[in-house]
Amino acid sequence: MGATTGQAVEGIEQSPTAGRWNYLTVGGLAALIEAAIYVVGIAYFLVVLDFASVTGALEQVELFAANETSLSAMYLLIYVMFGTVLVALVLALHERLAAEAPMLMRATTAFGLIWAGLVIARGMIATLATGVVVDLYSADPTQAATVWLALSPVIDGLGGGNEIVGGLWTLLVSVVALRTRALHRLVNYFGLVVGSAGILSAIPVLGEIGGGVFGLTQIVWFVALGVLLLRAGRREASGYLREE
Repeated sequence: MGATTGQAVEGIEQSPTAGRWNYLTVGGLAALIEAAIYVVGIAYFLVVLDFASVTGALEQVELFAANETSLSAMYLLIYVMFGTVLVALVLALHERLAAEAPMLMRATTAFGLIWAGLVIARGMIATLATGVVVDLYSADPTQAATVWLALSPVIDGLGGGNEIVGGLWTLLVSVVALRTRALHRLVNYFGLVVGSAGILSAIPVLGEIGGGVFGLTQIVWFVALGVLLLRAGRREASGYLREE
């Protein structure tokens, strides 16, 4: 009886299928959440705030002052939440792809976690910076605009101004997936395009175009990735139940 119980416990602990179901499902949901956050962020800044039409620093500060509460909530969502969920996706992809290309996937995962940290840091700094300039605006609008001019390059430098780290991670994930024949080939080739656009955004003359292409195409990539991971998770779960 004791031996039988011990074998059952050992089988549960060593069963890779049960673990795969969990991390694949979490990774798939994380990818879909990332895509949804992208869409919400784009809609908020382009439609609700109409931020693209506001060019001067003083006008931007005025816009921040009029929408401080919703802007702080949006920073929390599109940066802090995005970066937190990204960690789950990065780790899920590492588990999925590392077996066939361990060294390259370690480097890929490192860039993914660095990107997540940069995104979270950008959100924290943007929230604090916005609060500072809004408070300053009521006393001295000109000085508030000057402070924002000094802080905005720091915020953009952590992401948004260029997407080289996120682009490199996306590119490397696609390279590893192609080498290991994981995921879907069309999704992997599309990921190469997405990642390349992010890397090109670091070039000043291509920054705006590259960043825009990276953001829009990564929404599609995240959705495709999420669907693939969820399907794989269901297959693993079905296999585990059949073995039981």
